Amino acid sequence: QVQLVESGGGSVQAGGSLRLSCVASGYTSSNACMGWFRQAAGKQREWVSTITTQGSTAYAESVKDRFTISRDNAKNTLYLQMNSLKPEDTGMYYCAACRGGVFSYWGQGTPLTVSS
Repeated sequence: QVQLVESGGGSVQAGGSLRLSCVASGYTSSNACMGWFRQAAGKQREWVSTITTQGSTAYAESVKDRFTISRDNAKNTLYLQMNSLKPEDTGMYYCAACRGGVFSYWGQGTPLTVSS
């Protein structure tokens, strides 16, 4: 049974930094892509970032140059380093893992609030 557990969310002032973590169990993170999504109140979930098995990364335009995705395969853990946070980054952040190249597994989310 695949389980993804996020942590690291919280409240921070604009311009601050935070790092999210996602521990995967029942799943070998090195074998598939993983990523982060977020959902603001009253809005649809949106893609934030992806990292492939080869370590290639991609980011939504809104977070490019501020967020960094990484993975520690030995720990089966995915990270999202978030710098220069803005109020519009506020939302619930979800970790996701791929199966067959499609995001198929989801965590419960960790909340982020950025105050101005």
